[in-house]
Amino acid sequence: MAGPGDPPEGTPEGVPGGGEDEYRSVVFDESFVRAARIQEYSAQERLDGTSRAVRTRRPWSRSGASRQALVLVTLIALAFGTAIYLGIRNPYQQPPTPVAQPLRITLIPLTPSQPVPAADLKQPFEGHPAADYRSGAAGITLPLATRTAHFSESQVIEALSTVKEYLVASSIDPETLTGGDVRAVRNLLAPGQLEQFDASLEKPADDGRHAATGWMVRFDPARVRLANDQVRVRGTMTLTEVGGDVLEVVTDHTLVYAVRDAATAGGAASLFTVRRELRFRIDRDDLDGHQVEVVQAAVEAGPLSCGSASVQYFRPLLAGQLPQAMAGIDPYDHDHEITSVCGVLAPQVSASVTPTVAPTTAGLPTAVQASPASESP
Repeated sequence: MAGPGDPPEGTPEGVPGGGEDEYRSVVFDESFVRAARIQEYSAQERLDGTSRAVRTRRPWSRSGASRQALVLVTLIALAFGTAIYLGIRNPYQQPPTPVAQPLRITLIPLTPSQPVPAADLKQPFEGHPAADYRSGAAGITLPLATRTAHFSESQVIEALSTVKEYLVASSIDPETLTGGDVRAVRNLLAPGQLEQFDASLEKPADDGRHAATGWMVRFDPARVRLANDQVRVRGTMTLTEVGGDVLEVVTDHTLVYAVRDAATAGGAASLFTVRRELRFRIDRDDLDGHQVEVVQAAVEAGPLSCGSASVQYFRPLLAGQLPQAMAGIDPYDHDHEITSVCGVLAPQVSASVTPTVAPTTAGLPTAVQASPASESP
C-alpha cells in the first residue's frame, strides 16, 4: 500500500526514488528567480484586478549587470564629450621657454707686427710655448670639486663636467673647427639661448651679441684647413655659488691650432692662437637638463688682419702673410657702429729661450695696443 506522500500507483518501476529524485539537483535560488523572464504577479497585484496570471520582464532588467553596463557606457560618453569640449575651449598651452641671459661677446683680433712665421707640418708646435701644453680635452682640467652652501658635491661635479663638454665641443671638436655640424654645441645650451645661437649662425654680426666666433672656434673651410689634428690647450676653471640657486663657472683657456691654406695640397703650416675667457651660469634646471648658459665671452685671436670681420669664421693670416693696412675710421660718421677693437700680437717666444717678460704671459696673445677696428663684410 502506498504511503501518504507516494503516488496512488506507487513509485514507477525502474526509477529509483521516483520523480522527486529527478529534480533534486536543481536549485531555485533568489538570483535564478530574479533572472526569470516570466514572473508571477504577487497576491496583492492579483487582488488589485490584474487579469493576467503572469507578466513578462524586459530583457534589459534581467540582471543588475546590464544596468551597470548601460550606466558605464553613458559615463564614458559624457567624459569623452567633456574632454573634447574642454580641449576646444582651452587648448593645451606649451610651457614657456625659460628665460636665460643673452650672451655678451667681446672679440679682439690680434694682428702681427711682422710676417707670420712658418711651422713644421710634422711637428708644428716644436719650439713654441704650446709645445708644453696638453693635447685636446686633456688640457681642460677640472678643479677639485667640493660642495657649496646649497649644492652637493655631485651637483658641482655635474656643473664642471658639463662646462668641460661645452669647451671641448666648441673649441676642440674637428666638426666645429672646420665649419661642420655644430649640434654638439647647441645641445649643451639652455633653451633660452637657442634663438640667439641660431641667429648668430644664420646672420652673424659684430654687435656684441651675434658673433658665431663668440660661441665657438670656427675656421673658414673655403680658406683654411687644419694642418694637424692636435689642439694644444692650457687654462683654468673656477666655480662659485651665486645667490644660493646658481653656480657660476669661469674658464680662461689658451688654445693653439696648426693651420694651412685650404687651396693648396701642400704648403707650410702656421700657428693660430685663441684665448677664450667664458663665464657660465648654471641653475638647478640646467643641472637637470645637462646644459649651461654662456653669459659672457671675451675672445682674443690671431694672427688676423685688424680690419677683417671674424664674426662668422676665423680667417687666419697664414705663413709668410702680412696684415692688411687698417682702414681709417671717421668719428663724424654715425652710420657705422662702434664695436670691437684690435690688438697687436706679441712675438711668440720660443720654448727653448728664456722669456724677457713675465712667465705667465710669455708667448700668449696679448692686446698690447688697442685701436678701433673697421667693419668689413
